[in-house]
Amino acid sequence: MSSRRNKRQNQKRRKWPFWLGGIILVLLLAVGGFAYYVYDQIGDTVATMHDPLERDSSPERQEEIDKLFNDSDSLNILLLGVDEREGDQGRSDTMILMSLNPRTNAMDMLSIPRDTYVNIPGNGMDKINHAYAFGGVELAVQTVEEAFDLPVHFYASVNMDGFEQGIDAIGGVTVTNDLAFSQDGSDFPEGEVRLNGAEALDYIRMRKEDPRGDMGRNERQRDVVTAAIDKAASFSSITKVGEILDILGGNVKTDLDMDQMQTLFSDYRGVRHNIETLELDGNGETINSIWYYVAPDSEYNRISNEITEHMEAS
Repeated sequence: MSSRRNKRQNQKRRKWPFWLGGIILVLLLAVGGFAYYVYDQIGDTVATMHDPLERDSSPERQEEIDKLFNDSDSLNILLLGVDEREGDQGRSDTMILMSLNPRTNAMDMLSIPRDTYVNIPGNGMDKINHAYAFGGVELAVQTVEEAFDLPVHFYASVNMDGFEQGIDAIGGVTVTNDLAFSQDGSDFPEGEVRLNGAEALDYIRMRKEDPRGDMGRNERQRDVVTAAIDKAASFSSITKVGEILDILGGNVKTDLDMDQMQTLFSDYRGVRHNIETLELDGNGETINSIWYYVAPDSEYNRISNEITEHMEAS
């Protein structure tokens, strides 16, 4: 793998792909291989990350979540990769809905194209990634729930400036690449490819050389997430804990609290053994001079039915 060109070392990287490092770190905590005693050392960091939604304060919501965990029911987590700029709410450039079923030890993972044309409650039809810009996490969650007719039980929002450190902290990841390409000085041949942090960043950024465009990029993102989960399952370097906590810091927000993360670790970690990736099939259309990714109602129904069946399986 060629090294990053010297002239690019001092250039400011685009921030949108940095969601992945934070998601990997969240997965390390949620479904990875950290021993229980590590949790005793991360209470302060989890407290900093914990950012409940307005709905979380209702007694009905608390009863729902308590029952969900007590019964080891399936749950859905919306992962948001947010590109925030000073003075700007930002947009969720990456949205992944993960459905975890501990009874079947299986996970469905749906990448939602950021330009998907949906109804944003109170704002009309627009790109789905604008929901975050209009109303933060609350509206992003509501938009996904209504578009796919599925519950979102928890979220994790990542504004990541530590992508490379996150990958490097777990010792890199290995993926199988089906399209040879180069991106920003890194070369990726076909076949098994081992990626460090800088290379992983380049790997998930490429879109223009991929005949599938955003869908191909989404697939590479899912592959890296899956590889990170597998790597995390055998991750045992306690000397890295401090480094990982520093990276997490203020870069991740979630409505999962410490006890809920522990329950995910103990009861839901097996879902990593069977991951199915889903795609929303649609086409690019220009509406009022703006490009959107448009999917028919039948596609939303198909995705909803597949995830519902996955959640109800036993």
